Parts: sequence; C-alpha cells; structure tokens
Amino acid sequence: MKIGVMTSSFRKPFMEAIEAAATLEIKGLQIWATNITHYHPDMPLGELDPDLTTDSERRELIQKLGNQGMEISALCGDLGRGFLDRSHLKEDIAKTKRMMEMAASMNVRVLTSHIGRVPDDRDDPQYHTAAEALEEIGAYGDELGVCFATETGPESGAALADFLGKLRAQSLKANYDPANLVLRGFDPIRGVHDLQDFIVHTHAKDAINQGPEQGEVPVGEGVVPWGDYLRALRDIGYDGYLTIEREIGDNPAEDIATAAAFLKKQKDLP
Repeated sequence: MKIGVMTSSFRKPFMEAIEAAATLEIKGLQIWATNITHYHPDMPLGELDPDLTTDSERRELIQKLGNQGMEISALCGDLGRGFLDRSHLKEDIAKTKRMMEMAASMNVRVLTSHIGRVPDDRDDPQYHTAAEALEEIGAYGDELGVCFATETGPESGAALADFLGKLRAQSLKANYDPANLVLRGFDPIRGVHDLQDFIVHTHAKDAINQGPEQGEVPVGEGVVPWGDYLRALRDIGYDGYLTIEREIGDNPAEDIATAAAFLKKQKDLP
C-alpha cells in the first residue's frame, strides 16, 4: 500500500501543499475536482474544476507532479449535498459527469464523493432517487473507465455494499474511511470485508467515538485498530493508497507529517 494525502488538508495554497507533500516524500495526492470556493466563498476548498481550468493547465499540473515522482490518487468530486434531493439532481449529475471526463483526460481512475445516507427502506423515494442518480453516473463511468467511489460512513459497510451491489454499473465503488465508520459506531474491520468488492481508494483518518474527546483526532491517536485494519485491507487484496485526510486541528501540516510517519511504520506489518 502507498501513502497519499488530500492536498486541501494542509490548508495551504495549492502549490504550497504539493511542495509540502513532496517534502514528506508522499507520492499520491487527492485533489478537489470542483472549486467550491468559486460557488460558496465561505468554503475555502477547491483546486481543480472542469469549468474553471483548461486542458493545458491540467497537463502542466500532471507534468509537474510527474517530475517530482508524484501522481493523483483520486479526485474529490464532492458537491456538498449528496444525491438524494431531486431539486438539484440534474445539475449535480451533469457536473459529476464533467468531473469524470476531466479525470479520464488526466488518466485518473477514481472520483470520490458523498452521496448522502441511503435509506434502509427500499421503498423510500430517496432510495430510488440515489439509485437512479448513481446508475446514470455509473453508466458514464463505465464508458470512461472512471470509478465513482462513494465515501463510507453514513451507513454500515454491509448496508452500503448491499446498495451498491444492487446497481448495474460496474464503476460504482467505495472510498473507505475508517474514522467515519468509527464515529457512527460501525466496525471498521468488518466494513472492509463487507465492501471488499468495492474499495478502490481509502482515507487514512482516525477518531474517538465517545467521551469528551469524541471526534476526529490525528492518525494513531484514535480507536481505529490500524494493525488489524491494514491486515484486513491486505486480506481483500487492496494495494492502493492510504490517503491522509485531516479536516480539523490547529496544525494540520504537523498532523499530516505525524500520520505519514505512523503509516510508514504500520503499513508493512506481516
């Protein structure tokens, strides 16, 4: 397995974040595929966007990363509102398709997103809304050779696997985040096995799920059982990126460096 990082987690200008990752000898970058700041100025996120960047700019970025021995592990296509509400569904599907086209043009094979909590009741209208949206997105992903990977957390690994397994498109996958599952009381080890046919990318994140310290914490300081977790990933044949994500904290760059060092010690466990 390889170590990556979400460039936005550094909370630095994009190019500075790339240099910070290079300094840590991190080879994989997950980059935002939509400039949310452009649409919502109070949300300081956004690095790439199919509607705001050119092919030339994107080729230049790929060349710059290649010169440093780096690559894009995945693009993040989260639009911040899921795929359960029909009022903006057409617009969001269209945007997602443009991000998938951009990913394909950059030879990136994974676009991650949040789809919202899938209802347990299959007769719930939102269940059908999500299924229809993902079928359309997944059919396009099948054509392009780009996976649409929904992030784990709102439901158990078993529930998400059941939902994805009932859809026809083969490109509908999972971005596995053990901390998200821990925070909602789910077993991150069982979830790996439940989703073994779907995991194409992971977030390296940790959390405490109860008490005064409840919430996200630096990698290695929470209750994610990293040894067992990484063994489970190896058991299912996953050999992709462990992409560090740090969403809170006063010194994210330091926390990312600590996480990278921790993972380098852990990832080669027998």
